[in-house]
Amino acid sequence: MTATSRAAGASPRRRLSDLLEQERVLGYVLVGPVVILLLALVAYPFVVAVGYALSSRTIADPGVFIGFENFVYLWESQIYRRTVRNTCLFTLGSVTIRIVLGVSLALILNEMFPFRRLVRASVLLPWIVPTVLGTMAWLWMFNPNFSVINWALVNFGLVSQGPNWLTDPDLALFSVTLVNAWRGTPFMAVVVLAALQAIPNELYEAATIDGAGKFQRFRYVTLPLVMPVLLTALVLSIIWTFSDFGIVYGLTRGGPMNSTHVLATLSYEAGLRAGNIGEGAAISLTMLPALLVLIVWQLRRIRRSAI
Repeated sequence: MTATSRAAGASPRRRLSDLLEQERVLGYVLVGPVVILLLALVAYPFVVAVGYALSSRTIADPGVFIGFENFVYLWESQIYRRTVRNTCLFTLGSVTIRIVLGVSLALILNEMFPFRRLVRASVLLPWIVPTVLGTMAWLWMFNPNFSVINWALVNFGLVSQGPNWLTDPDLALFSVTLVNAWRGTPFMAVVVLAALQAIPNELYEAATIDGAGKFQRFRYVTLPLVMPVLLTALVLSIIWTFSDFGIVYGLTRGGPMNSTHVLATLSYEAGLRAGNIGEGAAISLTMLPALLVLIVWQLRRIRRSAI
C-alpha cells in the first residue's frame, strides 16, 4: 500500500493529529483564539469608535459623516482643555507618588523583621479591594462633617477647621490623585520587591567589601538592576492612571465645577449622560496618541533588551 493510499485510508482523527504535528499549523491553531479575541474585543470596538468620532451620531440620531468637526469643537472648548490639564496633572501626581512610596515600601519589605509575611500580605489590600468599596471608604474619610482626616488635623493643631476635600475646587483634584496613588502603590511595591529579591546577595557583599555604604549600594547595585522592571511598571501605571474612570467618577463625578474631570469621565458624561455619542467617542480617542507613544517606546525598549 502506498503512502497516498495510507493517508487516504486514515481516520479523520489520525489525519488531524498528523496535521497538528506540523509546527506551522500548530502555531496558527494556538494563536488563532487570541487573534479572534483581539479582533472582537479590541479592533472592532476601536473601528466603531473611530466611525462615531467622525460623525454627528447621538443616541436618538445615527448622524452623518462630519470629519474632524468633533475634534475641532473639543479643542475650542474650555472644559475640554481644562480636562486635558487635569488628566496630565492627575497622572503625573499619582504616578510620582506611586514611585516614591512603592520603591520605599519595597525596600522596607525586603528587610528582615517580625511578621514580615503578614505585613506583605496586608500591603496588597488597597489593590485587592474593589474600586467601589475603596471609593466609598474614602468618601467617608473626606466627608467634611465626620471626616477622620479632618478630626486628626484639628486635634493635632495643624488646622483650625477641616477643609472640604471634595467640594473645594483647589483640593478636589489633589484628593482624587491621592486616592488613585493609594490604590496603585501596592502594585508598584510588589513589582519592585520581586525585582529586589532577584538580586544576588553576592553583589551587595562585594560592594560592602569595596567600602560602599547603603546609599552607594542602592545607587550602583540596586537601582540599575531594578530599573528595567521599574520602567515597565511605570509605563503600565501611566496607562492605567491616564485612562482611569472609577475612582474619579466615584468620588466627584468630575466636579466641583469640572475641576476633577479627566478624559475618561468627560467622555462618559458627553457620550452617555448627554447622549452625544460622536463627541464622547472623540474625547476618548484623544487619549490614544499619548498612550500609543508610551506603548511603542516600551515595545522598542523590550526588543532592544532582548537582542
